[in-house]
Amino acid sequence: MIARPTYFALLPLLVAACRNAPRAGVDAMAPADLVLRNGAVYTVDAARSWATAIAIRGGRVVYVGNDSLPAGLVGSRTEVVDLAGRMVLPGFQDAHVHPVSSGIELGECDINAAATRVQATDSIRACARARPDLAWIRGAGWQLPLFPDGNPSKRLLDSLVPDRPALMWAADGHSAWLNSRALAAANITRETPDPPGGRIERDQHTGEPSGTLRETATALAERVLPPRAPVEYAQGLSRAQRLAASFGITSLFAANADEAELRAFVDADRAGRLDLRVVAALVAPGHGDTMLARLRDWRARYATRRVRPIAVKLFQDGVIEARTAAMLAPYLDRRGDAGTPLRQQAALDTLVAALDRDGFQIHVHAIGDRAIRMTLDAVEHARASNPPRDSRHAIAHLELVDSTDVPRFRRLGVVANFEPLWANGDEYLTRMTEPALGRARSRWLYPIATLVRSGAIVSAGSDWSVSSLNPLDAIETGITHRDPGDSTATPWHPGERVDLPTMIALYTINAAWALHQDRETGSIERGKLADLVVLDRNLFEIPVEHIHTARVVRTLVEGKTVFSR
Repeated sequence: MIARPTYFALLPLLVAACRNAPRAGVDAMAPADLVLRNGAVYTVDAARSWATAIAIRGGRVVYVGNDSLPAGLVGSRTEVVDLAGRMVLPGFQDAHVHPVSSGIELGECDINAAATRVQATDSIRACARARPDLAWIRGAGWQLPLFPDGNPSKRLLDSLVPDRPALMWAADGHSAWLNSRALAAANITRETPDPPGGRIERDQHTGEPSGTLRETATALAERVLPPRAPVEYAQGLSRAQRLAASFGITSLFAANADEAELRAFVDADRAGRLDLRVVAALVAPGHGDTMLARLRDWRARYATRRVRPIAVKLFQDGVIEARTAAMLAPYLDRRGDAGTPLRQQAALDTLVAALDRDGFQIHVHAIGDRAIRMTLDAVEHARASNPPRDSRHAIAHLELVDSTDVPRFRRLGVVANFEPLWANGDEYLTRMTEPALGRARSRWLYPIATLVRSGAIVSAGSDWSVSSLNPLDAIETGITHRDPGDSTATPWHPGERVDLPTMIALYTINAAWALHQDRETGSIERGKLADLVVLDRNLFEIPVEHIHTARVVRTLVEGKTVFSR
């Protein structure tokens, strides 16, 4: 008697058949433009299938399977690439990044790599000496732990840039360091009150501004900065997308796009120079109907094939290191201060409901557990107030999540967007965060594994230039909870580590879902766009501490090579 094959025995064959089943407009028998073969192709499809070959035509995948390609796929004009065992993944998607502003930073005084106070100050001094023609010295990237209480002084910056105003953004973007000339230009004095949602750090003896501005107080200085020219935005985008392509990034979520940045994206796309898919989260000035009208206008006016301005960025609090994150319980070192949310609940509810009703995806910066709960409450209010739709609202950063709020992400359909590279046990955590929370609350810092296990959709971003744009750095850290390449340190919060397939999903199919483009990207399947990254080694076959050493060999967007090494 011959046994009939079971469903589970046939499952691999069914998956393969479905993966290569014809889709409308896809002819598997016509010659391909490009064939990649003899590779380790991790498709990130629903079955997490592996293949060895891919065929691409007209920017889309027309075949995924083994090296025995169907007859007719390789023609006289087909480019055939022997991968020699290299790994192929769906193109990485960064679900929270600041591409244009970070690209501009690369052309200014970029001190992100400074690991010591001396390195930071030497870099600033060298920048000022190298550009005597600039009216202002601007830069970014100083790390808060390099200075007592994350509060560098104006006198120190005066010694580095004595002859003109200088403004240096902190690496996290929530603080600015000014010299005396910059404070004077902004008319910030002892009598200047702290603005709502912001703080002017002051000398504890004299009350004079000490040189550091927090959160909305930075706007006092921004309003007197020389305006940037359109060419600066174009150059910033150009730098950013070259770097992104070198890291295998094919799509990104621009997390704080103003109109000047939208123009840069759209101009590049219309000129054929945009090699990325961009979902833009708009940040518009104004309030109420005026703001909504401006957002609607931008959504309509700045939409192109590769630029989709469909989201809105909101801030609900600051950061724990500066004690500006909104918490459910006071900071242990702030005498009853639990931080202040940037909007009260009623105002947040009204705004989120209005944006949701208008069809916007809402993307909220929320670090503290109170800000996160308030945002979830606002989304719940919007769902109760508006007709149901596929909104995919997201909360970004999620540093401290109260355990009782974890199940609400799945129930409300809210995307949990983390920056996994931050879960590395660095000085931001050990010196500036955990002492202010205590051990019990610190256990709920960056609960990535907990959110994954809850069934929530979890995506990953870099928040570049706050941290490295390279997804491989973040993928490794999400698995190890150590700095990339560090195999000796004790893993920080080991219970919140996740595995390699999960981390890859966070940067591919999960991010694609968060960007409303999972039907077209995020996995390697027949009929989907051929956004791919080729790595020089198989991540599943190397020690996890070596993941950050893998290199991108080739990045493709719709089958076109936008980077090759």
